[in-house]
Amino acid sequence: MIRAVISDFGGVLTSPLIESFLAYQEESGVRFEDLGRAMMRIAERSGEHPLFELEKGRITEADFLSSIESELKGPVKLGSLRDTYFAHLRPNGPMIGYMRELRDRGLRMALLTNNVREWEPHWRSKLPDIDEIFEVVVDSAFVGMRKPERGIYELTLEQLGDGVHAEECVFVDDTDVNCDAAAELGMHAVRFRDSDQAIAELEELLSREA
Repeated sequence: MIRAVISDFGGVLTSPLIESFLAYQEESGVRFEDLGRAMMRIAERSGEHPLFELEKGRITEADFLSSIESELKGPVKLGSLRDTYFAHLRPNGPMIGYMRELRDRGLRMALLTNNVREWEPHWRSKLPDIDEIFEVVVDSAFVGMRKPERGIYELTLEQLGDGVHAEECVFVDDTDVNCDAAAELGMHAVRFRDSDQAIAELEELLSREA
């Protein structure tokens, strides 16, 4: 029996994240691929991927941006990244409405996001009724873990409480590796591609596991 739904935020309850990154690329002239390569070079030297460290709250947004700017070795300033990212991030109305419906149907609801500490007020503003829909919100930047690390899924289950087991949860995310990690723990996983597909898969699971 499915008792709980655990949803990702960005890319599931919002427009695709790639749209925001491509908008930044167009406005700044900094290519998305160059940012990725710069982060990989830093990771190879230090043994720690700067984005992962940012999402775990181990480095600040300012330190993250400064390290990338230095790695790009040019007159590049990334200070507008946050503003551009959120300016092009739109709420996904159908999925938000469906999550509210699931809560009204009596399912336990949790949100599990890889995010940035300094971005919390900005992403929450995209979903102002977040605390009405989700009784549990786990933000990687405040717990020192990120998806797909097993511990952050276990923490979410712990915070749901009431004896909710992995096998009684459906996890929804737009990234294969995150879904795979949830499935390895025993959760049912729905890889989000679009709202119609995800809602149909969720409904099929809920009816099958009733």
